[in-house]
Amino acid sequence: MPLLEPDRYFSRLSHVDIERDLLALGFRFVLLDIDNTILSRDTHEVPRDAGYWLAKARDAGVTFCLVSNNWHEGVYQLANRLSLPIVAKAVKPLPPAFLMALKKIGATRDATVVIGDQLVTDVLGAHFVGMKAYLLAPLVEQDLPHTLLLRNFERLVMGEREPEGASVPSACRPTERLDAAASRGTRSRGDAGDLRTEVRGASAIPTISGTAGTLADVGGPGTESDEPTSAEGAS
Repeated sequence: MPLLEPDRYFSRLSHVDIERDLLALGFRFVLLDIDNTILSRDTHEVPRDAGYWLAKARDAGVTFCLVSNNWHEGVYQLANRLSLPIVAKAVKPLPPAFLMALKKIGATRDATVVIGDQLVTDVLGAHFVGMKAYLLAPLVEQDLPHTLLLRNFERLVMGEREPEGASVPSACRPTERLDAAASRGTRSRGDAGDLRTEVRGASAIPTISGTAGTLADVGGPGTESDEPTSAEGAS
């Protein structure tokens, strides 16, 4: 498989089936990106569905390590809040951070999958060290300037490929105009029907700077909201 071709492509983290897409394939360990993967760049919040998914996966025996190019304090606060180990300042796609993360959680490459929202950092980095990679559509279109430039390259690589779990244009495709009826509040990429789903006006979880919580607090059925770290690091 080409280095830049993801092994799977999903619309968001909660559409990765824990049993079918992880455990049944032998993936007991996940190296998980942060910004625009589980933490939205615009609202600085973790989506409720992502928190709920993380809690369910851990209950099912999946072990996680966060791996992020972000170097700001916010990613460490998030890791502490979620009770997850972290390798920050990762300089993905270079191998050292991935190898360090494997060591942190006692994982082997064949039992580990990398999940993130970027081809050039997450997918390429995983394939460099012989691991599988699941690409996610970014939670929102807002991102760092250099990342937005890389999205143009990602569109060329992904072509017409659509993410699993969504009948909407992928994050690596040109943006379509939102439905006129969905015009108020902050919006993020949704999972079906409309291009984006309104996330404010429902039960969004606290930001990193808000009340501390656990995965049990973060998780739970309901609104899908997003959270990037408030820091301006690279994912």
